Amino acid sequence: MRKRLLLLGAALLVCRAADDTQQRLAGRAFSETPLLADLHELCDGIGGRPTGSPACDRAIEWAAAKFRAAGADRVTTEEFPIPRQWAPRTAEAECVAPARFPLRLAAAPYSGSTPGAIEAPVVDAGEGTPEDFARLGAAARGAIALVSSKEMKSLDDLFAEYMKSPALVAAARKAGVAALLVQSTRPHGLLYRHPLAMANEPLAPPAAILSREQAGRLARLAADGPVRVRLNLQNQTGGPYQSRNVIAEIRGREQPDEIVLLGAHLDSWDLGTGAEDNGANAAMVIDVARAIHGLGLRPRRTIRFALFTGEEQGMYGSAGYVQRHKDEMSRHNAAVVFDVGSGRTTGFFLNGREDLRAPLARGLKGIAGLEAADNPGDALDGTDNFDFLISGVPNLVANQDAAPYLPQYHAESDTVDRVNTRELRANDAIAAALTWWLAEDAEKFGRRLTPAEVDKLITDTKLDVQMKAFGQWEDYRAGKRGVR
Repeated sequence: MRKRLLLLGAALLVCRAADDTQQRLAGRAFSETPLLADLHELCDGIGGRPTGSPACDRAIEWAAAKFRAAGADRVTTEEFPIPRQWAPRTAEAECVAPARFPLRLAAAPYSGSTPGAIEAPVVDAGEGTPEDFARLGAAARGAIALVSSKEMKSLDDLFAEYMKSPALVAAARKAGVAALLVQSTRPHGLLYRHPLAMANEPLAPPAAILSREQAGRLARLAADGPVRVRLNLQNQTGGPYQSRNVIAEIRGREQPDEIVLLGAHLDSWDLGTGAEDNGANAAMVIDVARAIHGLGLRPRRTIRFALFTGEEQGMYGSAGYVQRHKDEMSRHNAAVVFDVGSGRTTGFFLNGREDLRAPLARGLKGIAGLEAADNPGDALDGTDNFDFLISGVPNLVANQDAAPYLPQYHAESDTVDRVNTRELRANDAIAAALTWWLAEDAEKFGRRLTPAEVDKLITDTKLDVQMKAFGQWEDYRAGKRGVR
């Protein structure tokens, strides 16, 4: 910790002393800026922002107003479609035998509803694999299946939680269960929204995340004899609807038709206030626009700032952006996305593009004191770079320390007080400096890949495995995702 503080202090001194534009932008992030006030307004003042909700609509108008006040040359909101609407209404449960006690739970996004309040036996479905359900046999039909989960401690654990969902849902549906109770991966009673399906898929069986400790209690009781639970899950569902992205621009002075995009998602789930996921980075994107305008800078290329909604439903905002701007994709010099809260940025994921490694290193050289040089080659799905990646556009995702983000992911605890404000300022500095360099450098950052090259990248990086787990593979093959 002491070393990190010293490095940040040294970086700040360099920024103040130097004449370099990257360092001036980085230095500003450590001075007085409305960044934290904006974060407070968004998360405490508006709160959780599920796409399609009144709160999300308020956040969209708030963000557009902030970009205008920041001095952007153009600010607009752009509509895009989402295949299905979902919102939670009622989630109530209690164990009624062999002991009576209330259960804490939260509906899983894109869960179906129970037919009113139901009472049914509980069966222990282990980790919810097809083999676990097969072992239950006829006992699963009409029962409430209890699924155990490992405690989440890393991003790998989080991805594993998503990756097991398709097989879990399919097995539960085949077994004919009345509902699913999935053990929370977080301790201390913490609840969160974990989608078992996405907006383009059929609804999952009625399903909820159950507090970790209570799920353990039910499993122990079930090992001793019959357990019965009363459950009422009511969710509002509907067909296609429209949401909006917030798009702002600072026009380029020499090559205004070439675009560098800096983006984050504005929407969140509703149990917390969406501070780590992803209010911190939404406020940061606004602050980068404010910084560039405030220092009187005019980049060579156009910088486009995007706050996407629909991310939590399957990255539909960024998908809609790519479709709306499909004729501009070859003119996007880069798309840079931040989506791991206030975790320290140690570099950027190259998303299978090794050709970007050398130019990225040049772009980060001017802020070497901030130690953002760890640039893994992995290709990522699950955030707003995805449709740029499958369209062949050079894209980067911030490689951030997940430690402050993971416990709060989609959870009740995702509030402003959990944000690491020191690291958020450092991330602001890195984002501003890199975005400026991408827009200002005389050379293009990277070329757009051909469809055949994208297909090869997907195969080589095993991105297809993630795409199938997230329900995107068929849409990609059918030409419904990305631009070829």
